[in-house]
Amino acid sequence: MKLIVRVLAALCVLLICSMDVIAQSKEEWSSALDSARAKEDGKKDSVILSAKYIRYATLDMLKKGTYTRQIDTSHRNYQYYNPQNTPWNPSINLGSYGLATRDLLFQPKKTIGFQSGFTALERYLLNPDSIQYFRARARYSELSAVGFFFNDQVFRARVAQNINPQWNMNVDFHSTKTDGFYLNQSYSDLKASIASWYESKNNRYNLLINAVFNRLDAMENGSITENNPFAPENRQAPDRFATKFRDPSNTNVPRSKWWDNSLFLRQSLYVGRIDTVDKGKSTMQIYPTNSMAHNTRIRKQTFNFFKNMPDEFAALPYNNQALTLNNDKTGITNVSNEFEYNFFLRGKSIFKNEAKLNLAFQHDMNWVEQSQVDSLRYYTDRAAYPEPLKKLPDSTTFDRFYQNGIVKGELGYKFSDRLDFSLKANQIVFGHNIGDFLYEAKADISMGDKIGKVTLSAYSQNKSPEMVFENLNYTYAKWNDLDLKKTKIQNVAFQYRNPTLGFNGKIEYFRMNNYTYFEELSNPQNDRKKDKWINPAQLDNANLLKVSVGQKFKLSHFTLDNLVVYQKTDQQNILAVPELYTWHSLYYSNLFYKVIDYSIGIDAKFNTPYANPNYSIGTGQFYNAYQQIEFSTYPIMDLWITANIQRVNMFLSYNFLNQNFYPNGYYTVRRYPMNTANFRFGISWKFYD
Repeated sequence: MKLIVRVLAALCVLLICSMDVIAQSKEEWSSALDSARAKEDGKKDSVILSAKYIRYATLDMLKKGTYTRQIDTSHRNYQYYNPQNTPWNPSINLGSYGLATRDLLFQPKKTIGFQSGFTALERYLLNPDSIQYFRARARYSELSAVGFFFNDQVFRARVAQNINPQWNMNVDFHSTKTDGFYLNQSYSDLKASIASWYESKNNRYNLLINAVFNRLDAMENGSITENNPFAPENRQAPDRFATKFRDPSNTNVPRSKWWDNSLFLRQSLYVGRIDTVDKGKSTMQIYPTNSMAHNTRIRKQTFNFFKNMPDEFAALPYNNQALTLNNDKTGITNVSNEFEYNFFLRGKSIFKNEAKLNLAFQHDMNWVEQSQVDSLRYYTDRAAYPEPLKKLPDSTTFDRFYQNGIVKGELGYKFSDRLDFSLKANQIVFGHNIGDFLYEAKADISMGDKIGKVTLSAYSQNKSPEMVFENLNYTYAKWNDLDLKKTKIQNVAFQYRNPTLGFNGKIEYFRMNNYTYFEELSNPQNDRKKDKWINPAQLDNANLLKVSVGQKFKLSHFTLDNLVVYQKTDQQNILAVPELYTWHSLYYSNLFYKVIDYSIGIDAKFNTPYANPNYSIGTGQFYNAYQQIEFSTYPIMDLWITANIQRVNMFLSYNFLNQNFYPNGYYTVRRYPMNTANFRFGISWKFYD
């Protein structure tokens, strides 16, 4: 009954907003015209401000030159607000928004050097490198809210304003509060960023600065106690199922807490000739022939597992310790400095031939502090434990310093708009991760709008295992200074894109040595004391072929988007990825009374069964179980509508609608049932004044 009332309320809000806009559209146009005439008569600026005067740049863009893009005002894809459920980057997760998440498709990270290895909540972080720097002719602000009377309460506010023509500041604020569908499955976060972009009057000096703050808090309920929740006799509201960790007050339930705060500063200077396009316009582009830059980054990360209650249902590995409180915590402080020099050689037209040479040196310093506990204090019979646990030292401190010196280089050549070729090399020349490297080659070959573009690429990577694989001394996971080998990945790829035909296809081949992952300790006798203990492991050799095909068909007002990904490997159970993943979206788009631009559609996604991983509470890691199982999979269908009314975007979606028919439910991670059928509503409003 409550659900029906919520749905009716959402539809009423949408209907009232639509009727109000239609009824007042003529009056608003008339008022806008009168206002413009009044400004002209008063000899004031009669420009009607719109989104085309609000432009932004990112760090990657400003490393190449000074140019901006117009903000996106469309309502397309607004319904995919949840980072877990983006169809082009699907995930496995514990069910509700904000809980631990891992990629469903195979896509190794192209990073080298020191990495923490804590990734379960990284999809929800506000990333300093993705901060947008604005140029706003007038104050720009945006409010976005998802949820209202539904479970997910996701709020975002943004303000950007030019202090003067050369200096802009902007602030982003995010706040999320979700209750989850099952008991003690709530999540909350507070995220904010303050950014500023200053450019000198002669366009040669740029200053970027941002401060980013993240605080994430995700509960760990240990999964539900019912082993067969989807059986007809067990069908009931998800919050009526008992969970392994339960506390009505939500104060003592285990949880993972992350803090991730950073400060970034970049100064760049253009020397010599600069080439300018659209001078004096908002679309002006500046390309230097010589540039120098210095980047400084200070980042403090804290990963904490909190537990203040006994484990009555064996959700964790066997241990007499009832509490962890603040014991299981890792803190990482990073200070990074990077010096860059870029040289460009161009002809008379910057869009014809261009040769480039980029050189950089980066120095990273990392201080790691990890809380530890005295193992003997909590094990009544240490001799009964597996061999790796017997050999652990009983130290109570972990405080280490790591540093790396990284040399970077890029050599490229662009011939007209037909060929763009580049070679990149990153090499750690001294420090803790000496010997790590990443070499890349890429060529874009354009054959015209009708024929399309071909991209050939390859990379070779030699990387050290993440810190969490080598050192961890938590209450429920213990290993120190493991002698793990570097992971080697060789990749070649071929991609063909034809926007005219709506086609995008890519073929990738990966060859890996010493692929690093987590596995459960061998336990053939099902000994409770060995259950759920995980250890890092490495796979000698693995091969994987990945084929991705995207195709968009359009017929009048109807559009059909398709994505099919095929992954074939000789180590399917170890890599824990499905062989086939597909997503299809059929939608109808039109303009209602020339006022409301809307789309209404239905999505369906599917993947073949595979060896689903387990989740390790306390470490925040996904691992391969000793006894693996494969879950049946079914198409999951969502119904949605998105709309735009002038500066307002809205969406209403009904997710997992086929639960009302078949199946009753499904899993992506063992023991954690996914969300039941649910409604979601969101609204976003942009202001230019």
